[in-house]
Amino acid sequence: MVSLRPLLQRRCLCTKLHDKWSVKQVMKSNFAESLEEIKTRISDSDFIAVSLQKTGSFSAPWQRVLPFDTAETAYCKAKYAAEKFQLLQFAVCPFTISDSKLVAHPYNFLLFPRDEMNIGMPSYSFSCQTSYLASMAQEGFDFNACIYDGISYLSRVQESAAKVRIGNPTAITYQMNSSSTPTVADAVFVERIKSRIKNWKNSCKSSNSRTDDPLVSTLRKLITASEFYGSRPSMSVDVCSERQVQLVLEMLREFSDELVPLIIPGKSGGTQAVRVVLTSSKEDKNFFETELHCQEEEQNKKVRGFREVIDLISASQKPVVSHNSLNDFTFIHSKFIGPLPPNIDEFASSLRLVFPVVLDVSYLMQIIGPLRKVTNIPVAISYLNNHFFAPVDIEIPHQENEGKLHGYNVVRICHLFAKLCSVLKIPHSSTVSDNEVLPPALEECTNVFNEFSTSTRRIDEDVKVWTKNTRKVSCEQLVLLWGFRSGTTAGKLKSMLHRSHDVFSEEFDVRLVDKSCAIVVFWQPGLSTIFLDVMNGKEVFGALKEMISEGLRAVSFEAYKKVCRLGIWEADLTESMVRAMDEDPDYLVEANPETKLREIYWSSHDSMINLDEL
Repeated sequence: MVSLRPLLQRRCLCTKLHDKWSVKQVMKSNFAESLEEIKTRISDSDFIAVSLQKTGSFSAPWQRVLPFDTAETAYCKAKYAAEKFQLLQFAVCPFTISDSKLVAHPYNFLLFPRDEMNIGMPSYSFSCQTSYLASMAQEGFDFNACIYDGISYLSRVQESAAKVRIGNPTAITYQMNSSSTPTVADAVFVERIKSRIKNWKNSCKSSNSRTDDPLVSTLRKLITASEFYGSRPSMSVDVCSERQVQLVLEMLREFSDELVPLIIPGKSGGTQAVRVVLTSSKEDKNFFETELHCQEEEQNKKVRGFREVIDLISASQKPVVSHNSLNDFTFIHSKFIGPLPPNIDEFASSLRLVFPVVLDVSYLMQIIGPLRKVTNIPVAISYLNNHFFAPVDIEIPHQENEGKLHGYNVVRICHLFAKLCSVLKIPHSSTVSDNEVLPPALEECTNVFNEFSTSTRRIDEDVKVWTKNTRKVSCEQLVLLWGFRSGTTAGKLKSMLHRSHDVFSEEFDVRLVDKSCAIVVFWQPGLSTIFLDVMNGKEVFGALKEMISEGLRAVSFEAYKKVCRLGIWEADLTESMVRAMDEDPDYLVEANPETKLREIYWSSHDSMINLDEL
């Protein structure tokens, strides 16, 4: 008989913790005031934890990050999910740790991208997984509030495009390139513009001192090409290149301090014109520049939306703590920075420019053996409570507008991080903001985007502790099989292969990738190549010939990597392989010599993936 007491005790413990925690729920209606508040919290913190709520993570079982995935294939899968699904909640928690006391300030932001500026962007379409939406609904998520009061945002790349579409003039100071030599064309252009501006300026000043007939005044404005920017006279200078922009701005330095140059962006990018505004005095010029700055800041806040929070975190240079950093930060990069790079190395480099230090608690958990395969944060905390004396007192100052359920996971991440640091004897005082070096244990789990544990690390999964016998294996020793009978288990398939050919007389293992495809590891190097040669040859005998006649097919692991890299994301891995073979039947059997020595970890006692968990 199974006892429910531990489960009930765990559930009661979570309920008591929830009663003490106060997570501020932030929507569009209270975003402005919360932004100033969290800015102070981030400045005063040592670390910043983040947790994301998405509309989905994978569309088919094999598209999740699997135990045998390399850094490359794992990134391809995470990239696909980030580009397909959307963020609806983003929890941020600046926190500090002193001895055994954790002081946290959690915020849960409700997000929904919309066209705030009425400029045709962003125009998003995204997928949703019903299981994710159903889970959010059970937790009381308000979808109406999300759509109508969720905070919109633009990525950095989208913001640049939006500014071009809006076309508002901006005050920019250009510096001449000292290494460039002015040409005759440059000199003619500068003299012509200088003469125009001098005549226009003199005309404006003379017209202020006399009263003309309205018709005469209109004709004078047409002749001098005089306009008004608000209540101030202005004129536009058309330019054909950024070089001419620099020449105009350099030339304006010869005039008095009363002129303010503005850059008018072109619809297709670049600069369309330089608008010169005439102020009445030095004081008026200062006032005008301040006014421009305020207007630009207001517009930027409206355009950026929630990305203001991302920029605050980035500007602080504080370590960012997450759980499952690959999936989280592919989403963050895609939504708030720009399109995801094609490979993981470029992704890591791009992300490091925005978030120099990303810490993943998953890698700290690997240091503690039994936690290596734990994917559930509450279970990990419970294990540490039961096996180590590492008390952590959580203090969350009361905040108005706290929610009942949303955003608690970010507090759990803070809690788990603090307990792991305590158990592993990692000092808390060393932070990047203090220009100090992180402790070695934290350095080892910093910006780790090219090495993956064998767990999928989904927070909401039940605990899954794998067996201890985990071995490293080269990717060239892996073969993918499909075309076996429906309903065949990994154990049965292994038994059938063992009897089919001499190549299976040595040690090998089999694991199901999904219901239609399996992966085989040959522990003796070279056997995988022999097997593929046999499968592609004409002289096949015995049981293996019968299996091939029934539809059995095999390809190298390189084929799987290329399917991921090319983004052939069919519902079944078999369908993706077949489609790839139809498009290019030769590439599947080729190995890339630069990547064939990559290694993965293999747990030999787990002969199949539990499809019920997929």
